[in-house]
Amino acid sequence: MKIKNSLKALKTRHRENRMVRRKGRIYIINKSNPRFKARQG
Repeated sequence: MKIKNSLKALKTRHRENRMVRRKGRIYIINKSNPRFKARQG
């Protein structure tokens, strides 16, 4: 999982990326290709 300050660029890297907010943190998840996982902060 990558940890970045800004996730806007990472969201557009794959068409199945989803932005999810959990426990005050913002995550990018991808069910079909988990290597695109990322977290902000």
